[in-house]
Amino acid sequence: MTAVIAWIFLPLVLALLSLGCGLLLETASGMRLPGPLLLPGGFIVVSLAAYFAHMTDATARLQTPLVIVLALAGYGLSRPWKRFQLDRWLVGAATGVYAVFGAPVLLSGRTTFTGYIRLDDTATYMSMLDRASTHAYNVAGLHSSTYKAVLHFGYVFGYPLGSLLPLDVGQTILRVDPLWLWQPYLAFLAVLIALGLYQLASGLVQSRALRACVAFFGAQAALMYGYAAWGGVKELFVPSVILFAACLVPRLRDGGPRQVIPLAAASAAVISGLSVGGGIWIVPAVLGGLALLLLTRPIEVVATTVGVYAVTAGVLSIPILSVGLRRLFHIGKFLKGPGGESGNILHPLSWWQLFGIWPSGDFRDQPTSPSLVHLLAVLIALCAIVAVVTAWRRGRWEVVVALATGFFACLVYVEQASPWVAGKALASSSPLVLGVGLVGVAVVVESSRRRVELIGVPLALLAVIAGGVLWSNVIQYHAVLLAPSARLAELETIGHKFSGQAPALLTEFEPYAARHFLRGLHAEAASELRVHPVCLRGGRCPQAQFGVSPDLDEIQLGHLLYYRTLIIRRTGTASRPPSAYSKAWSGKYYDVWQLQPSAPRIIEHLSLGSRLQPAGVPDCTKVMELADRASATHGVLATVIRPQAILIDPLSGRIGGPKKFGFYGEPYGLTRATNGYKLTVAFKVPSAGKYGVWVGGSFSSTLSATINGKKVGQQENQTEWPGNFLNFGSAVLPRGTNLLVIKHSGPGYGPGSAAAQPFGLGPIAIAEGTDLRYVTYVQPRKAHSLCGKSLDWVEALHG
Repeated sequence: MTAVIAWIFLPLVLALLSLGCGLLLETASGMRLPGPLLLPGGFIVVSLAAYFAHMTDATARLQTPLVIVLALAGYGLSRPWKRFQLDRWLVGAATGVYAVFGAPVLLSGRTTFTGYIRLDDTATYMSMLDRASTHAYNVAGLHSSTYKAVLHFGYVFGYPLGSLLPLDVGQTILRVDPLWLWQPYLAFLAVLIALGLYQLASGLVQSRALRACVAFFGAQAALMYGYAAWGGVKELFVPSVILFAACLVPRLRDGGPRQVIPLAAASAAVISGLSVGGGIWIVPAVLGGLALLLLTRPIEVVATTVGVYAVTAGVLSIPILSVGLRRLFHIGKFLKGPGGESGNILHPLSWWQLFGIWPSGDFRDQPTSPSLVHLLAVLIALCAIVAVVTAWRRGRWEVVVALATGFFACLVYVEQASPWVAGKALASSSPLVLGVGLVGVAVVVESSRRRVELIGVPLALLAVIAGGVLWSNVIQYHAVLLAPSARLAELETIGHKFSGQAPALLTEFEPYAARHFLRGLHAEAASELRVHPVCLRGGRCPQAQFGVSPDLDEIQLGHLLYYRTLIIRRTGTASRPPSAYSKAWSGKYYDVWQLQPSAPRIIEHLSLGSRLQPAGVPDCTKVMELADRASATHGVLATVIRPQAILIDPLSGRIGGPKKFGFYGEPYGLTRATNGYKLTVAFKVPSAGKYGVWVGGSFSSTLSATINGKKVGQQENQTEWPGNFLNFGSAVLPRGTNLLVIKHSGPGYGPGSAAAQPFGLGPIAIAEGTDLRYVTYVQPRKAHSLCGKSLDWVEALHG
C-alpha cells in the first residue's frame, strides 16, 4: 500500500495542487499560461506559499491548508473543465519520463530510494522536513540529539527549503513518511522539466511527436539522471523553474505590467530553492525580458512592468531572504580555491557532461568510449546552434534564453565556485542544453520533410542522440545504489514504538536513523553529530571515527550508562550490553535494550574480544581483581558465556578475521568484484551445534551461502556501511571441518545489479548462540571458575 500511495497518489496530489495554483497564477497575472506550463507554474506557487507559512512556528502548520485553499481558489476562479483538451503526446512524454526516473525503484520490487551511502544529504533533508511541518528555522524546545545537531547545522547557514516544502505538503496529506515518497517526488520534478521542454519546443516545432521526443529525451540528460540517482533535489528543481521562466519571456510583449508576475514568481522560486546566490540563474531571463520590453513597449510601460517585477519578486522572496543572507557570511566553502568544497564529487566534473550523454555507472568516472561521447556532444552543440539561429529569426526568444541560462550559470559557477557547486550547475544546465539541441534536431527533421530523400539523415541523427541518452542511463540504472528499505522500515517501527523513551544511543552508523526515524527518542549516533560525548575506552576521550560502527564494549561504561535506550544492530559479532540493560524488543535487524533502574550498580566492566570478535578469554588476574572489588561491597560478578565467532577473510580465506581497518572502519581483505564469483572456504567448529551465518559488507547482485552442500540463505543487492552483517540463516554443523561456499551471481537486468559498491564484501562470521546472551552471576569466591572460558565481558556488581 505504501508503494501505491508513493507512486500513484503522491504525483496525483501534487499535480492537482499544482494545477489549481497554476490557474490561480493565471488569474493573478492576467496571462494565459500554455497548458504544459500550468503544472510547473503552479508548483512554484506551492513552493512559495509553503515557504511563507514556514516563516514562523505559529504558521508552520498552516502550510498545507494554505496550499489547498490556493488551489481550490484557482479551480473556482478559472473553471478549467471548459478549457482543457488532452494532448496525448504530452501525456505520453510525461508518463515516460516519470517511469524512467522511477525505474530503479519500481523495478526493484521494493519501496525504497536511490543514492544510499553515495550521499547522505537525503537524511538531512528528512530532518528538515520533519521539522518544517510544525516549526520554522529554529531548534527551540528540542532535546539534545543528533537530530537537533543536524538541524542546527543547517539552520546556521539558512539552508534553502524551496525545493523540499512541496513534498512536505504532499506527505502531510498522504500521512506517509517522506523518505518513502522521496523517489517519486524526484521523478515528479523530472516530469516538470519534461513539460517545460515540450513548451520550449512548441514555438519552433509543429509536430507533437517531435516535441514529445524533445521532452522525453531532453529531461533524461545523463548528469541530471545521475544526480537524481544520488537523491539530488535542487538539481531537478532548478531547470523546471528556469524553463518556465524562459518560456514566459516572449509573452511580455503583450498585455499589461501584471503579466510579469509569473516571471517574478519564478525568480523568487529560484532563490528560495538555491538561496541568495542562486539568483545568478535568473539573470538571462530577466535581461532577456527587459530587452524585449525596451524593444517593443513604451518606456512608461517598461518602467511600470519593472516596478511590478521588483516588488513582486522582492515580496515573494521574503521567506528565504530572512534567513538566506546568513549564507553570504559562509560563502568561502562555495568558492573555487583551496577552501572550496568538493564533497562527494571528489574532483571537478567535465564540461562535456553538459551535453547530456555520459555512459558511465558513476558520473564522476570517465565514460565508456570518450571519443564517441565527444563526437555526440559536438553534434548536440551544432544542433543547439541551429535551434538558436532559427529561434532568433522567428522571434522565439525562449529558446535563446534557455540555452543562455545554461551556459551563463556554468560559466559563473564552474569558473568561480567549488567543484561541489560547479557540479550542481552542470547537472541543472544539462537538460537545458540537451533540450535545445534536440529542438534543433526536430527543426531539421521538419524542414527536411519537403525532400523525402533527405529526411533519413536528421531522423538518424535524432536516433543516435536518443540512443546515446538511453545508453548512458541504462548503465546508470544498473549501477544505482538502493537503500536497504526493509532495515530502514524496522528503524521506523522502533522510532514509533519507543518514542519518548529517551535518551537513546545508536551504535551503528546509519544517518537515516538518528537524523530521522529515531528523532522521537532524542537519539544520538556514536560516530556522527551529537551533543553528549561517546568516548571509547583507552586514553582521555577518543571518539569513534565518522562512519564507524563501534562495538558496545569499545565505549566507556560511564558514557554508555547515560542512555536509557540502546538500539543495537544484530550482527552476530556484537557484544551484549552491560548487565544493567535488558532486551525490550527484537527484530530481524535490530535489538532494543533498556536500562533497568533496579539493576545493581556496575563497579567495573571488563571488555573482552574486539570490534568484530565479541568474545575472548580473560586474564585470570583481572578476573580475581574484579572479584575482590565485588566482594568488598558484598556484590557478585556478572558475565556472559559466549563462544568466539569464526571470522573468515573472503579474499584470502584466512580464518581469524581482519586485524587492520581503513577509512570508515572498513576491514582490510574484502572482496570488491561486481561480476559473478565463487568463494570456497574450509573452517573448523569446536563443537557440534547450531551456527548462524553472517555476511559482512556489501554486494550488488544475488549472494547465496551454502555449507556442506546445503543452502543456508540468499539475499540480493545489499549496501551496508562497514562493520555490519546480514543474517543468511543458520545450520546445524558437526564438530570439525565444514565447507562454506559463497556464490555471487553477477550483473543481471535488475537495478543496481552492476553497482560498484563503496564498501567490499566481508568478513564472514560463523557464530554459535548469538541470540542467547544470558547473564551469568558468579559469587566472588567462585571467580576462578571463569578463568580459561570464552566470555563476552565480566563485571563487578555492587551489593
